[in-house]
Amino acid sequence: MSSSMIILAIVVAVAGYVMVTYNALVRVRQMVQEAWSGIDVQLKRRADLIPNLVETVKGYASHEKETLEKVTEMRTRAQNVPAGDVAGRAAAEGMLSQALGRLMAVAEAYPDLKANENFRDLQGTLETLESEIQMARRCYNGSARELNVKVESFPSNLVANNFGFAKADYFELEDPSDRETPDVKFN
Repeated sequence: MSSSMIILAIVVAVAGYVMVTYNALVRVRQMVQEAWSGIDVQLKRRADLIPNLVETVKGYASHEKETLEKVTEMRTRAQNVPAGDVAGRAAAEGMLSQALGRLMAVAEAYPDLKANENFRDLQGTLETLESEIQMARRCYNGSARELNVKVESFPSNLVANNFGFAKADYFELEDPSDRETPDVKFN
């Protein structure tokens, strides 16, 4: 009788561990999905702002056609990345950020544009959005890290592998030049 009780206690303990670990993995996976949604919302807000920004700059710098077209092209590319492709979206958004940086550099050459209230408002909104995107990225990457640790750590990896939990991709910069400090020169 005592050996059957010991076996029953072991089975109950293992089943309890599997249940607790499974629920923890589900919780972390949901946190990753929620954090990704936060990034997605901020990126959508930025994408919605770009046409207004391009039109405002176009009115002052119509001969900067190549820069304006590049921003529009990169916006379209970023919006066309499939929903679950974190790495692809990160790469596309990195290229869009570079194009926006060039657009802002073009704007610096036009004092009338820099003085335009609409442009200043759009530029301020873009700066705020970039900050919010960065915060959302940090939140997402923290959630992805927590999920990845649980998926790879023993013994929770046994539960993760048996129930199909996978590691999450980090939202990272693909272009090493994005990590460099920009050169700022005053004339």
